[in-house]
Amino acid sequence: MSVESSSRTIHRPDDARAPRLSEVLEVLEELWPAALSEDWDATGLVAGRPDARIRRIHWAVDPVQAVADEAVHHAADLLITHHPLLLKPVNSVAATGFKGRLIHTLIESGCALVTAHTNADSAVGGVSDVIARILDLRDIRPLQQAGAGLDEEGIGRVGELPAAQTLQEFATAVFSAMPSVAGGVRVAGDPTGLVSTVAVCGGAGDSLFDAVRAAQADVYVTADLRHHPASEAREAAGLTGDRPYLIDVSHFASEWLWLPEAAEATQRALADRGYDVECAVSSVNTDPWDFILTPGR
Repeated sequence: MSVESSSRTIHRPDDARAPRLSEVLEVLEELWPAALSEDWDATGLVAGRPDARIRRIHWAVDPVQAVADEAVHHAADLLITHHPLLLKPVNSVAATGFKGRLIHTLIESGCALVTAHTNADSAVGGVSDVIARILDLRDIRPLQQAGAGLDEEGIGRVGELPAAQTLQEFATAVFSAMPSVAGGVRVAGDPTGLVSTVAVCGGAGDSLFDAVRAAQADVYVTADLRHHPASEAREAAGLTGDRPYLIDVSHFASEWLWLPEAAEATQRALADRGYDVECAVSSVNTDPWDFILTPGR
């Protein structure tokens, strides 16, 4: 799957029925409640006037300059990103730095900025839910249940394949489902080993190995697997039947899959309130890597 071929406009706006930013925020709160955010996270409204009219919403994984420029080019009134721009405190948003430059680009063009991060990871219909559905998992449940919220909410998901597959077959399906990025997909385990129970976590998930083992997952699909956690997980698996196998995907790619469904869910929820907006998914590939070198075969 390529990011470019999946970028799409969902709906043309009717200016007479455009909601205010405050009303869009109410819908986002219904879909991805702020209470589901992790304590360390920074979600919600970053820039924008609550009474501003929102006719076009642009969706992206990362708040980078190319995405801001794209949103402005498409006359977006609101940019919603999965990752926060201001996760760490700053003392200035002067345009002399890249974060300040991005903020100035959006504000000067009348485009608000909102972040839906770990709340969108945990919520029903969130990042890991989408991955689980795309991989055709059944009996989906949270990998680590949320401290507050519904039983179905939490970080990561676990589910069952309709029929057992070899690790090679399943890894190939994962690769095919992801947007194309330089790093591809890395796999640890016996290619001929059968997998049925699958754990997934969009974004960086190597802090959840205890939950993966408790779920008795045959394979764990996540991103940003660091050397030591992955090595220790493989060593521990060697004592208990070599499970779980590991599939390491791009952080960007794993979370990009959520964007089209999030955009559609938001458009539907606003339409239910009588509002008319256009939602578009960014075509910018914000994976940080440009190319990879591998040993010749």
